[in-house]
Amino acid sequence: MKMVTPIVIIQKHLMKYFLAILLLNLSLAAQSQTGLQPGTSVPVNDQIKEDSIPLSQYADAYAVVAGGSKGIGYGIAEALARRKYNLVLIARHMDSLVAAKNKLESHYGVHVEILQHDLSKKESAVEIAQWCTERNLKLKMLCNVAGFGGSKDYLTLSLDSLHYMVNLNIESCMALSLTLLPLLEKNAPSYIMNVASMAGFAPIPIKNMYSATKSAVVFFSYSLRYQLKDRGIGVSVLCPGPVYTKPEIEIETKKKLGFLGKLMAMKPGREGEVAVKKTLKGKLMIIPGTWNRVMSWVVRFLPRRWVTAIYYNLGT
Repeated sequence: MKMVTPIVIIQKHLMKYFLAILLLNLSLAAQSQTGLQPGTSVPVNDQIKEDSIPLSQYADAYAVVAGGSKGIGYGIAEALARRKYNLVLIARHMDSLVAAKNKLESHYGVHVEILQHDLSKKESAVEIAQWCTERNLKLKMLCNVAGFGGSKDYLTLSLDSLHYMVNLNIESCMALSLTLLPLLEKNAPSYIMNVASMAGFAPIPIKNMYSATKSAVVFFSYSLRYQLKDRGIGVSVLCPGPVYTKPEIEIETKKKLGFLGKLMAMKPGREGEVAVKKTLKGKLMIIPGTWNRVMSWVVRFLPRRWVTAIYYNLGT
């Protein structure tokens, strides 16, 4: 049996005290910057004023949203439709694609194409690029949103599920960016938006593979931005905190993060609006929400070994 020495116990307590003090100071700083009083929550679904949104410069401009039928992907698609971008939505399930198409076309008067693909399959990216090229699509933005995760992964999921996570979270993003690059370059200035997560900033024991895949998306996006900067293609990476895309996510967030989780949480529509706005402004790292930016700074500031231990002790 492994003995816990007094030094280890002292280190753990010091780590907790240091983090608590740092969080308190950063929280007070964030409140002073935003005009919030202590104990005041940040609205999770601010109203969006459509008359202040710049419209697409091109009447026939298109955006491809991989994983655009639900959740954050739909929020991004809606923000683009608000700006009069026509859309190509890609997802596995036809019923959700049809529902998204009907809603976006009726509300925003844009044209929406739908493609049913399992983006974890190697052939999907080639087939999608071929479809877009044959139609000479005026592609102005690619949004790689599709992803797979959960509350637990490496020690509980099957090998097939882990392969699926890696293929969907990393490979589809890499493959679509490459196969659609000629169209994006042809229609420059254009944009690539990759969706990672705040989980990509640190190792998370209970979400080992998920945090690893999202970290890969962050690093890929940073590097790709510099590779494409002379081609007129901007690259951004969206790193959301908690997003209430499903009831179970809301329950888990409130259970594990408590009041802090409520402050950090956002709804998909607001997440999508911020993501599109910042991408069009050329921002590289996009972390919607003041509290999420504060926490991301904390996570990146602390030694990774400390952060990993904190996540482990929190059971997240």
